[in-house]
Amino acid sequence: MNRSADLSAPPRRRGLLVSAVVVLLLAAAVYALRRMLFMAAPRCLAGHWHGCYDTENGVVFMLLAGLPVAALLIAALALARRGAWRRSVAEVGLVYGTVPLVWLTLMPGPGAGVVPGRLSLIPLLDLITMGPLGIGGNLLILAPLGFFAPMRFAALASVPRIFALAAGCSILVETAQYVFQLDRVSSVDDVLVNATGAALAALASRRWWRA
Repeated sequence: MNRSADLSAPPRRRGLLVSAVVVLLLAAAVYALRRMLFMAAPRCLAGHWHGCYDTENGVVFMLLAGLPVAALLIAALALARRGAWRRSVAEVGLVYGTVPLVWLTLMPGPGAGVVPGRLSLIPLLDLITMGPLGIGGNLLILAPLGFFAPMRFAALASVPRIFALAAGCSILVETAQYVFQLDRVSSVDDVLVNATGAALAALASRRWWRA
C-alpha cells in the first residue's frame, strides 16, 4: 500500500477544486462584463492608448486578457526558484492585481484640471450615495494587496497590519486625486471601504500566510 500517494491525494483534489472554482469565477466575470469588454477590445487590440488604457472598459479588458501572461510569469519564477510557488503567486498577484485597480481610481474625470479638488471628511456620509456597485468596487481596489501581501511578507501576516497598510495606501491615492485635481471626490469613506476590502481579502488568504 502506497501511503504517501494516499496522503497526497486530498491536497491534489483540493488544488483541482480551487482551480476549477477560479476558472468558473473568471468565466462568470467575463460573461458579466462581456459588453464592456467587447467595446474596449478593438482599440486595445489595435494598440491605441486613447480609448483603451484611459478608460475603465479598456483597463478591465487588458487586466483579463493579460491573465495568461501573468500565469506564465508565475510558472517561470517558480521554476527558477525551484518550486517556490507560493512566493511567485504572491508577488505576481500583488503587483498584477493592485496596479490596474489603483490606476482606475487615478483616471481623470471630464473636469480634471479645471474643477478644484473636493473633500468629504465626514465618515459614513458618502456610503449612502455610493450604492452597492460603488461599495463593491471600493472593496475590490486594494483586495489583491490584502490577499497577497501577507502571503509574501511575514511581517504583514496580521489583519490589523493589512488594514493599516491599506488605509495608508488609500490615503495616498485620495491625496493624489485631490492634489492633481482629477475631478474626483477625496472621501474618508473611500479609505475606510478600501481598507476593509483589504482586511477581508487577508482573512480569505489566511491559510496560506507565511509562518
